[in-house]
Amino acid sequence: MTTPPIDAAIARVLEQFRAGKTAALARAVSIVENHRAGFEQILAAQHASLGRARRIGLTGPPGAGKSTLTTRLARLYRNEGKTVGIVAVDPTSPFTGGALLGDRIRMEEIALDPGVFIRSMATRGSLGGLATATREVCDVLDGFGMDVIIIETVGVGQSELDVARAADSTVVVLVPESGDSIQTLKAGVMEIADVFTVNKADRPGADRLRNDIELMLGLRAGATTQNVPAHHGVDLRNIPDRDALRDAMNPARAARAAAHLESPEQWTPPVLRSIAAQNEGIAEIADAIARHFRYLEASGELRKRRRARLRERVMEVVEQQLRQRLWQDTATLAWLDAQLDGLEDGTLVPFAVADTLRARSAHLLTGATYAPLPMPTGASA
Repeated sequence: MTTPPIDAAIARVLEQFRAGKTAALARAVSIVENHRAGFEQILAAQHASLGRARRIGLTGPPGAGKSTLTTRLARLYRNEGKTVGIVAVDPTSPFTGGALLGDRIRMEEIALDPGVFIRSMATRGSLGGLATATREVCDVLDGFGMDVIIIETVGVGQSELDVARAADSTVVVLVPESGDSIQTLKAGVMEIADVFTVNKADRPGADRLRNDIELMLGLRAGATTQNVPAHHGVDLRNIPDRDALRDAMNPARAARAAAHLESPEQWTPPVLRSIAAQNEGIAEIADAIARHFRYLEASGELRKRRRARLRERVMEVVEQQLRQRLWQDTATLAWLDAQLDGLEDGTLVPFAVADTLRARSAHLLTGATYAPLPMPTGASA
């Protein structure tokens, strides 16, 4: 199967993209986000350059102050001379299909900074709270040369594991008003968070929420038992490491102490306090993210995570192509409709129909559609 010719307009976009034109970046992001013709070539042109940007995920319940926190973090990174790309994902209405996409309003303080690029995206029904094209847009920002990419999304729970898979470091933002803190922690948050921050920490209940999170972290790590000697016949006053013993008897304290250690073997998420509206605690969050990135590099976890991301990316592409090729083929849909009578009266079962459909559609599932983009003269991979 011959590959289709490369659109001249895509080549022009990429030429301006490589020249660092922000307008070309916006155009490339729009093409990729909406999967318009030529989006594969744009992504392919960035692939060899991926991995330079640090990808930070921010997630938490609505009203936790994530946009303000994102703005403050972006300003801090800009003061360090780093460029920042922000992908803000808003949920789509199941009734109208629309989304507010008000992040540019909430981030007006940095919206006009030439070193900051903000893109609001709707989930469009994607289960994980992230738009299907979110990772692809992050790849475009990475290829453009952004130093830091912040992915902000709404929601805390099992479906939000997507943000952890898209980011190198994930910050979970909670507030005292989140409700029962233990209930909040049940829905997969413990697994996705690399850093916790209790925002709006000047409100009542903030310290209790921090302690509850640290208690859960300590219990998860087994801090209550790993340093405690057998109690029968042991005089605890003679234990040489009294600090370790006190930590072992207090899981929250043990987790707090472990979170300040830099070790390539283990990372304990720190639980920080912040008041983003007053710019308090932002430097501590940025420092925790930097320490986590150092841990990722030293432990080899960064390469592991990024390889897993590449593997998942291939799987996503295959699934997208299969869905598109099968369910946009009129002959396949007509054949499927013809099987409904048999399915309805019980002479056919869905599994047999699926097997037959797959066999008869083999010609749709093979053959390349991607046209490789030639590298410009003098460019290196």
